[in-house]
Amino acid sequence: MISKDQLIQFLPSALQETNLPLPNKTSGKVRDWYDLPDGKRLIVTTDRLSAFDKILAAVPYKGQVLNQLSAWWFEQTQDITPNHIVSLPDPNAAVVNVAEPFLVEVIVRGYITGVTSTALWYRYSLGERHIYGYDFPDGLQKNAALPEPIITPTTKGGATGHDERLTCAEVVEKGLLDKQTWDQVQAAALAVFKRGQEIANKVGMILVDTKYEFGRAADGSVLLIDEVHTPDSSRFWKADTYEERFAVGEDPENFDKEFVRIAYADKGYRGDGNAPPMPAELWSSASERYITIYELLTSTTFEAGEYPVEQRLIKNLKNAGVLS
Repeated sequence: MISKDQLIQFLPSALQETNLPLPNKTSGKVRDWYDLPDGKRLIVTTDRLSAFDKILAAVPYKGQVLNQLSAWWFEQTQDITPNHIVSLPDPNAAVVNVAEPFLVEVIVRGYITGVTSTALWYRYSLGERHIYGYDFPDGLQKNAALPEPIITPTTKGGATGHDERLTCAEVVEKGLLDKQTWDQVQAAALAVFKRGQEIANKVGMILVDTKYEFGRAADGSVLLIDEVHTPDSSRFWKADTYEERFAVGEDPENFDKEFVRIAYADKGYRGDGNAPPMPAELWSSASERYITIYELLTSTTFEAGEYPVEQRLIKNLKNAGVLS
């Protein structure tokens, strides 16, 4: 494991953005996309960390973890649903088949928890009992397992720039997807989530909830895209202490980026206005956590790519023929 002191030293050189000599660059919260020939696209996963729909920092090795961990999960679930991955020319980069993203983020939840404005527990704690089209009884305890996983979709960005909550029925009613496609997406999401929970349980972790994105390929097929079961898109808890902590009303030991959200929420910040400053130790701890969760889930040792990233990235892309 890279030392915390090294991680703090790497903070200023974490990969904030890329500017490659490729056409049609598009940037999301974490990834930069570039068009490639023959219906392909290059995705570079940066070290940007976002929460509450805002970019808060750049965390060393975060991009590499997300890129390689997602590729690993795509391989573990390709028998359930096809995905967009073609190759990984660099630890931070993936060549993918182009797919038109659906305008729906598919959130699968196995527990009632969360501190963000769209989270089940946050809505429930405000007194809501009909959430995302589901009815919840009084008396539920925070972090309780749901009888079975549920899908709570949101729009991507919405009119306000924040994710807007939807019911499963509204996805079709609002014309975001046709019924056949939405049924296919829901079935795939629940199956991939089940596979994720099974694999996580084997290494002593609980996959609590997650976000999936799907899109349509040029041939009309539905593809799983973006990322799968990473600390960015998913919530993980330590399994061995969950029951004991739940029984006494304590939050589970989280093993994802939720501790970053909690650190901000403890300062009263949930995404509105300017984010308060945070110490370097928070971001080095985040880097350590990303690396550790990669090693736990994949049962392999994280091999840190050369840092800083830019020079290595360009060299590897040239070697792979992506750049001339």
